Amino acid sequence: MPECCTPGRAHPSVLTLAPPLPPARPSRIARQLLALPGGRFLMGTDDPEGFPADAEGPVREVVVEPFRIAATTVTNAQFATFVKATGHVTDAERFGFSFTFGAFLADEVAAVSAPVAAVPWWRAVEGADWRHPEGPGSHVTDRQNHPVVHVSWHDAQAYCAWSGTRLPTEAEWEYAARGGLEQRRYPWGDELMPDGRPLCNIWRGEFPDLPTGGGHAGTAPAKSFRPNGFGLYNTVGNVWEWCADRFAPGEETARAMRGGSYLCHDSYCNRYRVAARSSNTPDSSTGNIGFRVAADPD
Repeated sequence: MPECCTPGRAHPSVLTLAPPLPPARPSRIARQLLALPGGRFLMGTDDPEGFPADAEGPVREVVVEPFRIAATTVTNAQFATFVKATGHVTDAERFGFSFTFGAFLADEVAAVSAPVAAVPWWRAVEGADWRHPEGPGSHVTDRQNHPVVHVSWHDAQAYCAWSGTRLPTEAEWEYAARGGLEQRRYPWGDELMPDGRPLCNIWRGEFPDLPTGGGHAGTAPAKSFRPNGFGLYNTVGNVWEWCADRFAPGEETARAMRGGSYLCHDSYCNRYRVAARSSNTPDSSTGNIGFRVAADPD
């Protein structure tokens, strides 16, 4: 998987995870989930703009049972509540670093942060974590309603265990992200910017220079843009979302991610399409990976 999407820890460590606490407020969190009926839908794509090596296709009929899913990705405020209740320490905090897009770093932080080989716009930043997305000196104080980032698959699973939820499967995620539209490229149709209006948070301008086309530099609030037909916000763009599945059959480490992020640009990575896929190791974290939760029916 191209590291331009999300760099990862090349040799994932086996971390000893503390046993999760019993769910603290599962009923409150569950009440905020959207109930979807499930059913048959056409999953994947044979779109020529797709990436066959990512196993986006072939298009196949899939049956999804009824389930519930969050309208938004988990926000910084929600994750802070979880951390306060449990004392959870994220993988990024335990490793002491996480990956951040270099152009967003303060000069003094960039000067001491090693670039990732072959994709130097990514930096391994000491002290970068969910509270400090751009490393020392940054904070999420003014981003409480933005998606939490620098969270690993392990961290997402810990949040789910506490909240009485789970990560969606890839099939559930794609069914929900399509919002009832069959085989469309985006949650709203096939045109990226109908009438010239941006409907998702992706890179605007010449990548990897700082964005010049307006919009957001980095994450947008979790309820930005209009929701899809099922009421879900930002299912493409903004942040990659962890899913429950392994990326490939028999895969021992890589976990699937869906949706693309604010760093996606058609010059190198148009994975902001509904059928697009990516992956990373379960202990990896970056400034453009978050998650949303799901649950079984009542």
